Amino acid sequence: MTTFELLAHGLVIALQPANLLYALIGVTLGTAVGVLPGIGPALTVALLLPVTYKLDPAGSLIMFAGIYYGGMYGGSTTSILLNTPGESASIVTALEGNKMARAGRGGPALATAAIGSFVAGLIATIGLAFIAPTVVKLALSFGPAEYFALMVLAFMTVSAAFGESTLRGLTSLFLGLMLGLIGIDLQTGQARLAFGIPDLLDGIEVTTLAVALFAIGEALSVAASKGGDSTIQAIKGSVWMTREDWRRSWKPWLRGTAIGFPIGAMPAGGAEIGTFLSYSVEKQMAEKPEEFGNGAIEGVAGPEAANNASAAGTLVPLLTLGLPTTATAAIMLAGFQQFGLQPGPLLFTSNPQLVWGLIASLLVANLMLLVLNLPLIGLWVKLLTIPTPWLYAGILMFATLGTIGANPSTFELGMLLAFGLLGYGLRRFHYPIAPVVVGLILGPLAEQQLRRAVAISQGDPSVLFHSWIAVVLWLLAASAVLVPLYLRWRGRGQMLTQLAGNED
Repeated sequence: MTTFELLAHGLVIALQPANLLYALIGVTLGTAVGVLPGIGPALTVALLLPVTYKLDPAGSLIMFAGIYYGGMYGGSTTSILLNTPGESASIVTALEGNKMARAGRGGPALATAAIGSFVAGLIATIGLAFIAPTVVKLALSFGPAEYFALMVLAFMTVSAAFGESTLRGLTSLFLGLMLGLIGIDLQTGQARLAFGIPDLLDGIEVTTLAVALFAIGEALSVAASKGGDSTIQAIKGSVWMTREDWRRSWKPWLRGTAIGFPIGAMPAGGAEIGTFLSYSVEKQMAEKPEEFGNGAIEGVAGPEAANNASAAGTLVPLLTLGLPTTATAAIMLAGFQQFGLQPGPLLFTSNPQLVWGLIASLLVANLMLLVLNLPLIGLWVKLLTIPTPWLYAGILMFATLGTIGANPSTFELGMLLAFGLLGYGLRRFHYPIAPVVVGLILGPLAEQQLRRAVAISQGDPSVLFHSWIAVVLWLLAASAVLVPLYLRWRGRGQMLTQLAGNED
């Protein structure tokens, strides 16, 4: 079947009434949490993991994808009206969007963000549909050695992409790998790190860890901090864009899409890099560069398009190789495993209806988001008035009830609290959260592939480097760690040189 036929078949699945309802719930929740400062799509998907434990896998994953896209949309509302990004990828939007809102042009800023997100999401989803089969064909040639090298690449890129330093990212990763060792070894049948506790023989539940680190840890972190109140900028005048706004926005939408999608699809990509790069490009190519810093509409249109295009881009390595490149993708990977599914090339052959239904549902979600965002902007703004204590108390209650529903065990609740305190500690000392979850999910898979490769070669470790694909993956993994270290060292050296020159 051609890509068009597969996509059309996926649309038939996505347009089923039940799946449409899941998509609507997902985009509505995603937009709502994107609007609320400090609550991103990763936290929301983590909260809903226990709730969807016994639901239909296709519908649940469609809802998760809707939350991801909705979170990207909703973050722009807070950035523009409150100058407080709802999630990290909307930081750049606040630079020009809030200046437009202060100048009485909050409506056009929200409009160009919503329409740009729709255009970028549409183009990027079609790009995902065409690129994914090609990546799958390449991945089908992988053996155990190549898969192990791929897992190492995932570990290194996640450690380097998240956190303030590579060392902190690696520390979080090894913590996750250690948690992944807990339980019965499937090859020898021996218990590892269970300490005689029967509840640990099946290992650590990914759902419990994700909910605890993202939801409980975030709530404790917010409770321990003292945040000031911000003023919401009222929307003055019309929400719609003028002809001049359209003329100045359509090129940044396309450029933002072209920048965001490939960066999101890279193993070390992510939405943040694409949005900053798009802003830089628009500033250099602007007709009126003097407006940048004072409310240039191009500075909203381009980054928002890059933001949503990268969301579709991150699904390329997730679906085809099983590599999560963002925190939300890591939680979605846990969602797949919750239903006994492992993203990768085999998923496209063993369960094509689910994969293509998920890809096609992104087109439906994009249209829903465009219809929801502009007419209901007043409702989203009212969400910003919810008191923070009420909001996070609700999150704590929802996380606890969800965990009890998925696994009614006193021990599991104790684990939820313990990992929640761990999540707070990681945030307190600026260690990234996502590598811990990735280590727990991919650690056992990496161990399995390493054992297979060594068993096939009868103990010869050179089997890990026997093919050009494995060698390339190892080189990419090494560069993912060494390049950021070199750039930091070079930047520190230039700073010291400049300081010495100033003293002279």
